[in-house]
Amino acid sequence: MKRLFCLITILVAGSWCVQAQTGVYGAFSAANYNLPNIGWKYGPTFGLYSEPFGVPFVKVGLDIRASLLGSGNEKLDSILGGVRVQLHPHVVPVMPYAEALGGLAHVNVGQGAAFTNANGFQYQLLGGVDVTLAPHLDWRAVEYAWGSVRTTGEDFDPQMVSTGIVVRLP
Repeated sequence: MKRLFCLITILVAGSWCVQAQTGVYGAFSAANYNLPNIGWKYGPTFGLYSEPFGVPFVKVGLDIRASLLGSGNEKLDSILGGVRVQLHPHVVPVMPYAEALGGLAHVNVGQGAAFTNANGFQYQLLGGVDVTLAPHLDWRAVEYAWGSVRTTGEDFDPQMVSTGIVVRLP
């Protein structure tokens, strides 16, 4: 019991010593909607994250992002927010992260009688790796997202791959 109390005290004290990290990012994304006769769709993803909590080597925070994928009658626009956990090893300039996000999506998919133009709920589980290029500049080398979009007309499970740039704010 005494060791558990000491461990909790060290973790809480360590979380107060870790500086909050905030970053803005922009990425190029490619999404596979996993629907018949609809190919890959491309577009920007951009957002803001803040990691105010953590212990040495691990930071926890929030991410808010928007994606604008596709065009015309085959679009998926979304605004998502959720929890983010990132490892900061400090020994190598590689920082892997994972997120669980949820939010709103607007979907245009299909043709004719199978056309869906609706708003719905979207969630994503994603993971990626940021590589430090300069003191406040990272390359989002790869990010993979799997999720689901639920609307009244069409439910589907898009997968998305992204790469981009992250600017960490001082």
